[in-house]
Amino acid sequence: MIFLGVLIVLFLGIIAAFSIPSIRERILWKADEYKVRLDYALNPPEEAVFIPVSTPLGNSNPTATATTLPTNTPQIQQSETQITATPTFVPTALPASIKLEGIKYQDQHGLWNYCAPANLAMQLSYWGWDGDRLDTGRVLKPYEKDKNVMLYEMADYVLENTNLQAVVRSGGDLNLLKRLIANGFPVLVEKGVFIKDLSGKLSWMGHYAVLNGYDDSRAQFITQDSYFSPDYPIDYNELDKQWRSFNYAFILIYPVEKQDQVVRLLGQLADDQQANLIAYERANAEISSSSGNELFFAWFNRGTSQVQLQDFIGAAESYDFAFQLYAQLPDSQRPWRIVWYQTGPYFAYYYSGRYQDVIKLASLTIDAANEPYLEESFYWRALAFVALGENQKALSDLYTSLEYHPGFGPSVALMQQLGVTQ
Repeated sequence: MIFLGVLIVLFLGIIAAFSIPSIRERILWKADEYKVRLDYALNPPEEAVFIPVSTPLGNSNPTATATTLPTNTPQIQQSETQITATPTFVPTALPASIKLEGIKYQDQHGLWNYCAPANLAMQLSYWGWDGDRLDTGRVLKPYEKDKNVMLYEMADYVLENTNLQAVVRSGGDLNLLKRLIANGFPVLVEKGVFIKDLSGKLSWMGHYAVLNGYDDSRAQFITQDSYFSPDYPIDYNELDKQWRSFNYAFILIYPVEKQDQVVRLLGQLADDQQANLIAYERANAEISSSSGNELFFAWFNRGTSQVQLQDFIGAAESYDFAFQLYAQLPDSQRPWRIVWYQTGPYFAYYYSGRYQDVIKLASLTIDAANEPYLEESFYWRALAFVALGENQKALSDLYTSLEYHPGFGPSVALMQQLGVTQ
């Protein structure tokens, strides 16, 4: 009887502890960690390699020439402040060091995949916004375990929920970052880092960070890093290397009255198409000077820039070559999560009429993820199924996409196109 009483007390204690949110989250996190470790041990995601079904066109030197878009296809996401002024950047000497104050630090810990909500909240706080990561997260991540939030979604949040402006660009460089910071504009960059994941392995994943300072004497930027710490230093060369894996993309937030200043500071990058051309040319230059993992990213970036320039056939060829290089990388160096964050290959293959490649890549991406909360991959696979006349398979994927991201615009629109309303 005493033993039974002890068990009852222990059981009630566990129930009571589980009712406390902070304890419940830690228990669930640990349970999920062990599940991920087991799943990844049985099915190592880094071993999955995408091999295109379609025969590549064979042009090893694709050019950035616009491809005619098919009808009834999704548009590239570019929800942001439209800059129309002509940039006339006048260079001025920058201070050797500076740190912008006023950012309220937010970490991403204790919640699922909260890197984007935390970083966006930090960048907004500099401009007097008084919310926190939970405010941004409720909109950016309506499904708690959504794997990723993209830059355009963050720009949407700014435009729809604040009185501030937002612009997203690729093709940035370290001098631009320093110029913006020196003139009072913290910058949020997207980059790739090798850190331990839930499986316990050191692996590549996407990460955001807010840059609010630099010091030339140490050759370091000062970042507000939601994973590591406030005022987290990173060497110029290391940031450049990490930033490369996302085509040097960034988001800039600012009050509307500062738009003319932003245009001047961005210079050629004020024009979106010019920024994409700059990113494309930089990828070309890096292809001729890189090897290994960095060569893969150079070819991938080339494809991403070509997608933005609407050269979808050329982009598909660039991605084909990138995936060939991927297969040659050591397992430990493969950025196997890359399509979680960058959906350019889906655009390229779909707009090139390579629907089976869209399906194969989406299926590989979904299957490799322990918990495939990837609304974009389900959406693109659905779109390819529709193109092949397999509407029931498409609807199944669309329902899943909307489960993982309620209200996800592209999936809602495609369901309506198929005559289905939620």
